[in-house]
Amino acid sequence: MIELSRLTKRFGGLAAVKELSLSIRPGTVFGFLGPNGAGKTTTLKMLMGMLPPTEGWARIDGLDVTADSVEVKRRVGFLPDSPAIYEYLTARELLQFIGTLHRIQKEELQERIVALLAEFGLEEKADELVLNYSKGMRKKLAILVALVHRPKVLLLDEPTNGLDPGSVRLLKDMVRREAARGTTILFSTHILEVAQEVSTELGIISSGRMVLLDTKEAIVRAAQDRGETLEDLFLRLTGHRAMAE
Repeated sequence: MIELSRLTKRFGGLAAVKELSLSIRPGTVFGFLGPNGAGKTTTLKMLMGMLPPTEGWARIDGLDVTADSVEVKRRVGFLPDSPAIYEYLTARELLQFIGTLHRIQKEELQERIVALLAEFGLEEKADELVLNYSKGMRKKLAILVALVHRPKVLLLDEPTNGLDPGSVRLLKDMVRREAARGTTILFSTHILEVAQEVSTELGIISSGRMVLLDTKEAIVRAAQDRGETLEDLFLRLTGHRAMAE
């Protein structure tokens, strides 16, 4: 469902992403792990057609993310790390607008909106301007924007940032439900606990390069065989062992 081949992005002389190759099957929950500045957000922006790759290519559902960017966006739900949401609409109006863009039938759209607002605890604030929302409420609304058209693929960039523990729990439940429905999910994070809890596959990126890629079970088992936790393994592979010590 998601394919990357030698995907590279340079900004001047700096290579933010270096020859990244990856294949993610339908229904997979892929935890994309890396420290800040590792290249996670740049990779997701290339997948969304927001940044053109310098070299290599990427496809989603068989479509080239650059040449077929409009059609890719129809099939993907994207949650950026810092969502920009129009503040002078209510949550309900925003979701109606997004659903209309995706040509969802009116009755079906209203049912989805009611269910999503209730799931994330926004029903009582659904008709207030987003301008008055807290950071956490805006993040939850951005999640609903990514979900409202029931995409085949979810790309989530640091989805737990700005969420309280209860909302993180809702997010994890949503990820499990969508995966069970067959949705392919790629989420970037440096919160190892969340990645270990919901992922089926893990990739660790450091300085733009994939340094480890396998199923979650295989990676956790390999760490245990060395007497390490996933955190120990992550810090060692990303060059942060000294910080942990």
